[in-house]
Amino acid sequence: MTEEVLDSPDGWVAGHIRRFLETGGRPRPGVDDLLLTTRGRRSGRLRRTALVYVRDGDRYVVAASNRGAAGNPAWYLNLAADPGVVVRVGTEEFAATARTAGAGERPRLWRLMAEAMPSYRHYQEAADREIPVVVLERAG
Repeated sequence: MTEEVLDSPDGWVAGHIRRFLETGGRPRPGVDDLLLTTRGRRSGRLRRTALVYVRDGDRYVVAASNRGAAGNPAWYLNLAADPGVVVRVGTEEFAATARTAGAGERPRLWRLMAEAMPSYRHYQEAADREIPVVVLERAG
């Protein structure tokens, strides 16, 4: 029996996940999206969200923007507790390890993210925190 995966409780994100699955991973032409599944740090249940990504070599990079909210998104808190995640890009799904970009690499990776999704610049201005940049690397 396969473990149940719960989609984001945010209605917009849940709809985006549904469109991602219906379109084979291309819900928004011109924007690269992936699905990220983490294990809930309190519930232990699998949680799925949709995120914009950029490639950095063979790594995938995402931002924990939370639309500029004061706190980090739940998915980021989950992967901080358990960095073993599942990533889906297009129709391919694979296990990965997540980590927060270090101080030496974050500026370059943040620029890549902000170029891919300019609204991230506004989110950073609105947030009272440095938005974490997360690197996802295939496991194994």
